[in-house]
Amino acid sequence: MKIQRKLFLLFVILTAIVLNTDCSGQSSKAEDKTGNETGKYKVTFIELGSVRCIPCQQMQPIMKSVEEKYGKDVKVVFHDVWTEAGAPYAKQYGIEAIPTQVFLDKDGKEFFRHVGYFPEDELVKVLQQKGVKQ
Repeated sequence: MKIQRKLFLLFVILTAIVLNTDCSGQSSKAEDKTGNETGKYKVTFIELGSVRCIPCQQMQPIMKSVEEKYGKDVKVVFHDVWTEAGAPYAKQYGIEAIPTQVFLDKDGKEFFRHVGYFPEDELVKVLQQKGVKQ
């Protein structure tokens, strides 16, 4: 009987942890989302994922490449939503799956969103919509 109670309690705790990573709601200000000044960059590219997620790991070199090639016009931000520090961003952006890429214009307004692995050549097309050039 005691083992069943402990297992039930463990199940409840694990369920609460999993449900706590489920997200909803968005903020509309770029300063709240990125900590950067609105208008400083043509695009803010926000990657919401985890360092423990395979598709998210595959996005890391793409984020680095984008930052190196377009760093003057594009701010790249990564939030590990499976950590205590990153979890609030998952809620803020209404993340349902990772990785999720959110693109904000210079005014901090979301203009594009993608879920899953996002090849660099396709991602660059999104940046070009807002005048980003290499």
